[in-house]
Amino acid sequence: MHYAIIAAGEGSRLQEEGIKNPKPLVTLNGEAMIDRLVGIFLKNRAQSVSIIVNREMTAVREHIARWRLPVPLHLVVESTPGSMHSFHLLSKEIEGYPFCLTTVDTIFKPDEFARFIDYSENADEYDGVMGVTSFVDDEKPLYIEAGGNNVIKAFRDQNNGECGYISGGIYCLNKKAVGVLDGCMERGIARMRDYQRALIEAGCRLKAYEFGTILDIDHAADITTAERFLRS
Repeated sequence: MHYAIIAAGEGSRLQEEGIKNPKPLVTLNGEAMIDRLVGIFLKNRAQSVSIIVNREMTAVREHIARWRLPVPLHLVVESTPGSMHSFHLLSKEIEGYPFCLTTVDTIFKPDEFARFIDYSENADEYDGVMGVTSFVDDEKPLYIEAGGNNVIKAFRDQNNGECGYISGGIYCLNKKAVGVLDGCMERGIARMRDYQRALIEAGCRLKAYEFGTILDIDHAADITTAERFLRS
């Protein structure tokens, strides 16, 4: 599996709440979030790792420069208006398919992630396998309506009563899905959730793969919550 991390956000809310480290270097139980992710990837048959950081993240770039990974590492340095633009730049660096994409602040249990990767590597009938959860922790969750065998039918901003999951920000995608991304950029689509809707419109077959809990780090209080979750 090839892996990619979006780590280009400014983490402005964390900084406003007194967290001095840039978000990728925020520590959970003594380990930087970006180090934790890459370590998990390496334990799950990583063939390459691609990361995007913004131009202002000199500390993160210096941190990454000290790594000595056993697989190819591709670092993109660019400030972008949002995660979809970051993903588009990353997609040009990823070495092969399928690949797994996460944001740097996506927090999950390593054993659940390993099962997700095991499934995704053999899910040739799908154009994408999306990590989802029924645990709502996001401030603006993207709700997922799924049908038989958890095939995704729709992505919704509001729960219409048919949505059992929200997006967890973990995506395993194939080449067809990246082709849809290129089309979204040409059409001026700017949000990841609208890209996911475009996947459905393009006829991509997407699987919702359930995690028990997925968290993200937006506020200082989330750090304590995540540390407690990972220790449990």
